[in-house]
Amino acid sequence: MKASTLPAGRPDAARIEATLQLRLAPLSLQVIDESHLHAGHAGAAEGSHFRVRIVSDRFTGLPRLARHRLVYDALSDLIPQGIHALAIVAEAP
Repeated sequence: MKASTLPAGRPDAARIEATLQLRLAPLSLQVIDESHLHAGHAGAAEGSHFRVRIVSDRFTGLPRLARHRLVYDALSDLIPQGIHALAIVAEAP
């Protein structure tokens, strides 16, 4: 998928959500910006620490590591743009 099909700008919860919707077609998705919990830490800029909870048919039959890899792959264009930390809960329905 071309990066030009993704929403533009620095990664934020809305942009991460739009990207995951586009690439993983989740049945359920929650993206939480937890950057405020890391104020004063290295890499703690606004919009840098996120928690993702996602349920997708794409995860059916996959072990946890493979589910996490799919999420990281889906966000690979965004991670170098400012995502410092990403906590993932990825489940099949």
